[in-house]
Amino acid sequence: MTENTQQQPASNPELPTQYAPAQVEGKLYERWVERGYFSADPKSEKPPYTIVIPPPNVTGSLHLGHAFQHTLMDALTRRKRMQGYEALWLPGMDHAGIATQNKVEQQLAEEGKSRHDLGREEFVERVWQWKEEYGGKILGQMRRLGDGVDWSRERFTMDEGLSRAVQTIFKKLYDDELIYRAERIINWCPRCLTAISDIEVDYQDDNGELVSIKYGEGDETVVVATTRVETMLGDTAVAVHPDDERYAHLIGKRIKLPLTDRTIPVVADTHVDPEFGTGAVKVTPAHDPNDFAIGQRHGLESMTVMDEHAVITAHGPFQGLDRFEARSAIVEALRQQGRIVAEKRPYVHSVGHCSRCKTTIEPRLSLQWWVKVGPLAQAAGDAVRDGRVKIHPADMSRRYFDWVDNMHDWCISRQLWWGHRIPVWYGPNGEVVCVGPDEQPPTGEGWTQDSDVLDTWFSSGLWPFSTLGWPEKTPDLEKFYPTDVLLTGHDIIFFWVARMMMFGLYAMEGEAPFHTIALTGLVRDEHGKKMSKSNPNSVDPLDWMDAYGSDAVRFTLARGANPGADVPIGEDWVQASRNFANKIWNATRFALMNGATVEGELPDPAQMSATDRWILSRLNTVVAEVDAYYDDYQFAKLSDSLYHFAWDEVFDWYVELSKTTYFAGGEAAKVSARVLGEVLDVTLRLLHPIVPFVTETLWTTLTGKESVVIADWPADSGFRDEGAEREIELVQRVVTEVRRFRSDQGLQPGQKVPARLTLDGTALAPHEAAIRQLLRLQPEGEGFSATATLPVAGATVALDLSGTIDVVAERKRLAKDLAAAEKEKSQAQAKLGNEAFLAKAPDNVVEKIRTRLAKAEEDIERITAQLDRLPQA
Repeated sequence: MTENTQQQPASNPELPTQYAPAQVEGKLYERWVERGYFSADPKSEKPPYTIVIPPPNVTGSLHLGHAFQHTLMDALTRRKRMQGYEALWLPGMDHAGIATQNKVEQQLAEEGKSRHDLGREEFVERVWQWKEEYGGKILGQMRRLGDGVDWSRERFTMDEGLSRAVQTIFKKLYDDELIYRAERIINWCPRCLTAISDIEVDYQDDNGELVSIKYGEGDETVVVATTRVETMLGDTAVAVHPDDERYAHLIGKRIKLPLTDRTIPVVADTHVDPEFGTGAVKVTPAHDPNDFAIGQRHGLESMTVMDEHAVITAHGPFQGLDRFEARSAIVEALRQQGRIVAEKRPYVHSVGHCSRCKTTIEPRLSLQWWVKVGPLAQAAGDAVRDGRVKIHPADMSRRYFDWVDNMHDWCISRQLWWGHRIPVWYGPNGEVVCVGPDEQPPTGEGWTQDSDVLDTWFSSGLWPFSTLGWPEKTPDLEKFYPTDVLLTGHDIIFFWVARMMMFGLYAMEGEAPFHTIALTGLVRDEHGKKMSKSNPNSVDPLDWMDAYGSDAVRFTLARGANPGADVPIGEDWVQASRNFANKIWNATRFALMNGATVEGELPDPAQMSATDRWILSRLNTVVAEVDAYYDDYQFAKLSDSLYHFAWDEVFDWYVELSKTTYFAGGEAAKVSARVLGEVLDVTLRLLHPIVPFVTETLWTTLTGKESVVIADWPADSGFRDEGAEREIELVQRVVTEVRRFRSDQGLQPGQKVPARLTLDGTALAPHEAAIRQLLRLQPEGEGFSATATLPVAGATVALDLSGTIDVVAERKRLAKDLAAAEKEKSQAQAKLGNEAFLAKAPDNVVEKIRTRLAKAEEDIERITAQLDRLPQA
């Protein structure tokens, strides 16, 4: 990394009159990358700090959720780099098995082809070509945002090294009997033609139907209800509760299954709720997970009656029909036989859909590969319980434990061609061989490799250590593992976080993949509604970057980032952040034009004015606050603290209070110029991790040094001056109170008013010139006649408003406002005194009236005080 050379600032540094983000951001970012500021050295003696980026899909583009989390991760690593850590933020992408295969299959369909026309090997090659041509769009967008990642370490879950890691851990899990192959009920997508995990199923309320059907004949009948009538073709039992006396005479008997020539048993199972519906349920072990469990307990046959396209395969009149076509046909056939007892339409119920293509999921019995998660999940839970890994905010731990403590075995096989192919070979005589990365697969006639690939989340579960070179013992792995923090959304605790914990602890001999899991909320619109591509509230962050600059987007996102809480965001807020960047620019430009400097040592506090000592005292307090907020992942609070300190205290108060000193010149002006340079230097460094571009431009201009990226992070010097803080607070009280009075009287901000200030005996006396400057107060002069007197903070400000306002018109306006406020008060009191009204009105309505009353009383008090201050007409 290049050293931050100690160049001297230019004697008269100049900045353009306006900040134009588009003209500087791209150039600055490329300079940072070229100079290697983001490259981490495993040989460095500095302490490591590591974050691995949650790998975005190769098919994806930057959305506000990415921009939000990337801003926070970038802020963390930029700060640690400035604190002297060897900071590594490692980038990469996920191969996104289903999504990427779908993209290429769509492309082939436009050519009138399918993947089967190409064959597996050629299709996979075609996917690689697509990846090179179209994939990775998000990486360029990350540059736009300013991500300080180490591009030399960019990884892809299908690259050679990560593929080796996948094969290694599969073999290890297999040998440890933590991977097995079995027939189980899985979530099947008839569109994607693959199994998907529970967490890739989106549940939504659909308008369906609930049909009650009579099974059996004569006295031996039972009524069952179902929303999936077509599955009755695969029923192999009816289940009732063993204590349900209504069906005691049927338990153990066989009854006729309608529309078939089969009879099925009635079994007793405690899973059945006798209070729900008729207390009897149909059992279809091959097409429902609960039914499968009942079937296992009672040794029932599992009959698959649909193929992978959800087309009926059961022999009979419904064979060849799609499941939904068969549903209608079967209901009609049952109706004709008088088997329908009741029909309810619409019947709103929760239905699972494929998260990628939105097709209705079909539970299906299938031979798949599974991870036995019990011991792995136990270890993942224990690592948090014993404090090796901390979850932030702590109350999110409950959600984590709910998942890892109740995790079912994980189906890891997918019926795709794009992905890590399962490294298992089957021999002609039933042999099964799992092959590791350094082993040769069996050859000879009859040997075939398993055709399935692994779930994408299997490879991304290895991300924190596979990206650092595991299974090899690389310098990167030794230096940067375990990583320091995983910052990610609370919505993927199940998808990704738990899997990384399980695999990291297993592969790295009990060493967790990160010290802290910092969970964020989700980005929503300004009304709190979820953003999605199907809604008009969806925002492309690149549009906002084009309009307002990347810093504005970053600051808006950071300022809304409370731990674990969702982040509402609207364009107005981005505009406000743009205004903040402009404020920083304009104030720094003014300071530079008036001699602000970082040259030389800070003067001794004895040489400083109270104003100088106040701002330095406040500066150190803010440094300590920001450090504490960073350590607690309180990005919203640290951003807010910096915003108010920079805008309110530095630019609106310190710079304005110091103007009289600058303009007077002399030694005091030199001292204040050096203090202002110090304050700007530290403030810009504090702001840099959140708003890197504008701070880089301003800081290098102010200091003449190479880059704020490699500058030292500010430290709290310990300097405090409570006396100076109290003194300036008095000045602020006087200025604020007089400004409020001027506004109440309708005076324009720049309108000058003659005034007499009585400050003798107070700490305000040294600040008279500054107070007059801020309040536009002229000396009293001849003929001065005080028409309003304001006692405030132990001082007295007498104002001569004659000739500045029309007293008669002002009294008339205020009297009208007072009458309106008194009327509002009277109406509110009348309603709140009406017992009949209070008994009927909703609580929120009553609360609104109470609020109106309080507001009216405040207005009356304020307007009365304004009238008292006015001279008599």
